[in-house]
Amino acid sequence: MRTASAQAREIVKATAPAIEKHGLEITTAMYARLFENAAVKDMFDQAAQESGEQPKRLAGAILAYAKNIDKLANLGSAVQRMVARHVETGVKAEHYPLVAEALLPAIREVLGAEVATDEVLAAWGEAYWMLADILIAAEAEEYAKAA
Repeated sequence: MRTASAQAREIVKATAPAIEKHGLEITTAMYARLFENAAVKDMFDQAAQESGEQPKRLAGAILAYAKNIDKLANLGSAVQRMVARHVETGVKAEHYPLVAEALLPAIREVLGAEVATDEVLAAWGEAYWMLADILIAAEAEEYAKAA
């Protein structure tokens, strides 16, 4: 399982105020990119997208992660809910690279290259994959239980 370096965790925590301010813009831009793939779009509740509920929930989750990246135990119940929802909707390990390919450019697009530097995006990449690995492992356990 991948981890984020201490430097990456510090950078992610330092970006929490920007995420708090622009999180909804970031997740909205991320979903626009992600939904260019029709098969992925079909996995999502479009009513929750259109109402803004899903982008708002994801923005909140990203902010909580940024603030707690060094205290992951604080996110236990949120991760459990995410895992349950992912299993319910059929999220698999192969979907995670698609989200990364949509999220990281959305961060740069919204925050700008002055804030979302290569170093910041690399840190968020490490952080993303650390969390993705946790989710993928937990989801695999749930899929195995259901089989």
